[in-house]
Amino acid sequence: MKKYIFITLYTIFTAIQGISAQVIDSLMVTNERDTISDNNMIIIESLENENDTILRNWYLQKFTNIDSTCITSSENIDYPDSIYIERLSKLPTLIDMPYNQIVKKYISLYAENRRKLVESLLGFSNYYFPIFEEALEKEGLPLELKYMPVIESALRPNAVSRMGAAGLWQIMPKTARSLGLEVNSLVDERRSPLVSSDAAVKYLKELYNIYNDWTLAIAAYNCGPGNVNKAIIRSGGKKGFWGIYHHLPSETRGYVPAFIAANYIMNYYEEHNICPVAAEIPLATDTILINSRINLQQVAAVLNTPIEMLRELNPQYRNDIIPGNIKPYHLRLPVHLTYAFLNSQDSILNYRQEFFARQNTVEPAKLEYGYHKIRNGESLSTIARKYHTTVSKLKELNGMKNSNIRAGKSIKVPGSGMSYSDAKSSGTTKSHKVKSGETLGSIAMRYGTTTNALKRANNLNSSLIRVGQVLKIPAK
Repeated sequence: MKKYIFITLYTIFTAIQGISAQVIDSLMVTNERDTISDNNMIIIESLENENDTILRNWYLQKFTNIDSTCITSSENIDYPDSIYIERLSKLPTLIDMPYNQIVKKYISLYAENRRKLVESLLGFSNYYFPIFEEALEKEGLPLELKYMPVIESALRPNAVSRMGAAGLWQIMPKTARSLGLEVNSLVDERRSPLVSSDAAVKYLKELYNIYNDWTLAIAAYNCGPGNVNKAIIRSGGKKGFWGIYHHLPSETRGYVPAFIAANYIMNYYEEHNICPVAAEIPLATDTILINSRINLQQVAAVLNTPIEMLRELNPQYRNDIIPGNIKPYHLRLPVHLTYAFLNSQDSILNYRQEFFARQNTVEPAKLEYGYHKIRNGESLSTIARKYHTTVSKLKELNGMKNSNIRAGKSIKVPGSGMSYSDAKSSGTTKSHKVKSGETLGSIAMRYGTTTNALKRANNLNSSLIRVGQVLKIPAK
């Protein structure tokens, strides 16, 4: 049975294996940060085996699979201080990356105690880092700042701290509004990788303009400029993070060292026998402007795609609802689904009314009808015969006043809604050998089935699959 574990930020050295290093409430304005609590916390979903939390976490089960072609080892290699100094000095960074025993402790934390976390971070970085880099490039800031969300949220867009900071960049609600981010019951732009990155980067630029020092700007991002200013005064006017180190709040003292350690481990993971996992997030995506109120589950049902993937690409919609009837909003989809969405807009919108009437009691996948894409030459009568129904039933299901249909559109049909070509192969037992780059979702889509069906047919407890693994394809 799942349970929730509350992890204090600065007990990470004694916390259970697999919890992310630091998720702290940041980006508060000065008056919000004058008093700092040492009990900044996040909620981490933990399963019964706490020593394997990260790999068994729901988030990773849905969106990662391990590449069996990658050779890894559970053994870390500890190097002499001179090696760490040399490697940090070779990083192509504008921000100074000094080495000392405090930094060394954080490097060891990642390389020894948080190895599985680093594996997942490396996988998710392929999707998130280009987004961060684009935002940083627009403002002309150092690209190494892209590692801040690693220590803020462990690259989890839905991470929420005890103090209410949320998103990849852990932005507080008040600060979010001051930065122009929308936060309400339906939409939380702090969780949007694109929008929150633009806002966080602009705030970092403002902080740098105050101090003209990146270590102080990074510290101020964590504890607020008010606390950094107090530390400068108490230190006798010293400048730079290490000069005011002992006068900063306790959690902020570890923030810059953790940032340096994150830069190190994300660049030198191979030297520590750490192997990335492949994140099951589509790297090629596009956005569509939505001008109607729709639910992500409608989109998932009509496009026959996993709802978890849609939520991962659009984490800002807190209850799956895109309130496009209020103002236009963007829906992010894998590139291969954008055309399908545009081609099925009428079906998605028509699905809305019945969906909202039933969503509290029936999941979309359990509804007793599916969708059929109309082909050239097809009529309602031919489609009715294919699905063993009547023209009257089809018209009733689709709210049609006449029998006019158009090729390329999709209509509701009784039963599973699989296409005619798929129906012909129904009942055939198949198997599939997993190839490099494939995911459970992509295999399900290829064979016109679902990830849940594949997991049931193969007794899988999660979506983790390996290259070379042979999967049974369930009969339709």
